[in-house]
Amino acid sequence: MRTREKLMDFFEKNKGVYFSGEELAARLSISRTAVWKAVNSLRKDGYEIDAVPNKGYCLSADTDILSSQGVEKYLEPVCDSVQVEILPAVGSTNDYLREKAARGIPEGYTTIAGSQTGGRGRTGRSFYSPENTGIYMSLLLRPQNCSPDQAVKFTTMAGAAACEAIRLVSGKEPWIKWVNDIFMEEKKVSGILTEGAVSLENGRLEYVILGIGINVYPPEEGFPQELREIAGTVFKERISDGRNRLAGEFLNSFMNYYRNQGETDYKEAYKRRSMVLGKEIQVLGPSVTKRARALDIDQDCRLLVEYDDKVREWLTAGEIRILNLRG
Repeated sequence: MRTREKLMDFFEKNKGVYFSGEELAARLSISRTAVWKAVNSLRKDGYEIDAVPNKGYCLSADTDILSSQGVEKYLEPVCDSVQVEILPAVGSTNDYLREKAARGIPEGYTTIAGSQTGGRGRTGRSFYSPENTGIYMSLLLRPQNCSPDQAVKFTTMAGAAACEAIRLVSGKEPWIKWVNDIFMEEKKVSGILTEGAVSLENGRLEYVILGIGINVYPPEEGFPQELREIAGTVFKERISDGRNRLAGEFLNSFMNYYRNQGETDYKEAYKRRSMVLGKEIQVLGPSVTKRARALDIDQDCRLLVEYDDKVREWLTAGEIRILNLRG
């Protein structure tokens, strides 16, 4: 670990506490000059590090900058295989991780970007990913003996995990709009995109890339006009270490579901957080839109709907619109 990373790791574990340059040098087995250089390097990247005579250096408790050390300090033992990489910016975290997956990196590798220039949602839509306001994360999974049609369960786990993480960190109640959107206060704050590669030899999933974007804070200049009516954020203002903690708690919850499939019921957790059950909806097809009522979600995350003509259908995928969001 380089000097800069050593110091960052130490500061993250001791936010708000002052240490003299001499004490930092002794604890990290480096010179005081190396401490000074590392502090200046971190400051250039936006870290608020105070320097007070006779007290020393201190990483401000109000700092909210994504860092691997900042995320990893929140991870529980269930995340022992998780390795976090932070990128200031990337085209798409899913695309970036796919390139690494093809080269054989192990399960658990996680990429989190400060912004995306080509973030993607379902059905080819873009995912607005402005700088320094959200979490744009992709996690590599290598499930054993899993067929492509079973991949929806990872989206289900992620939806339940996102709700748990948001509720834990914010104290607010998030809800899931089938299949993969998270809402708070009637606004979308998160979207999930699960992609995979199939082995040509056995037709099973070779790997899965679970992508999730979370709008943590409002963009400095607001959302684009086309998103202002639908997009929301977890917090209205910045909080200390909000993004690092939210990313860490999501990974804790997701990996608990993933490692303990069958022992922890992510399907029931997903269903309890559904915002569509009992609602009047529109089922949006490629050529026709049909009105229906959402009745149930089964163990495979299929949505049972009843159309106006009383015909019922289990939906395995697709797009819906809620007509009576407040009803």
